[in-house]
Amino acid sequence: MNWTLEVVLVPVTDMDRAKEFYADKAGFQVDLDDEVAPGVRIIQLTPPGSRCSIALEHGMPAAPGTKKTAPGTLQGLQLCVTDIEAARDELVTRGVAVSPVRHLGTTGWADGKGDTWNSFLTFEDPDGNGWVVQEAPSELSER
Repeated sequence: MNWTLEVVLVPVTDMDRAKEFYADKAGFQVDLDDEVAPGVRIIQLTPPGSRCSIALEHGMPAAPGTKKTAPGTLQGLQLCVTDIEAARDELVTRGVAVSPVRHLGTTGWADGKGDTWNSFLTFEDPDGNGWVVQEAPSELSER
């Protein structure tokens, strides 16, 4: 049996502002923006080429046995790209405040690209939810 990660809830304060950020600035595809029940709105967006989406929601109660996550507290969601510098250029062009490309060196984080699997950049959405972008070998994108 396969277990696939399909949707990650991203807590936000302003649904329209977050939708604009993820669609217009981060380049995610808007898959759904609908009131699925009275007072319950869900916006689902998918990064280019990904099978996993994010969901922004308003009015939905927490699932039984879980707690709601506060906006801005989701950290470390990771996207992979085959060209970290091109990804950074695209985000900057779209108006995203993004870190320089960095790699893990012998004494901590260092500027510039590293070896395979060791090139990263970071950015935050308007609520402070933090994202990491990592360069992955291009042969993995063919899976």
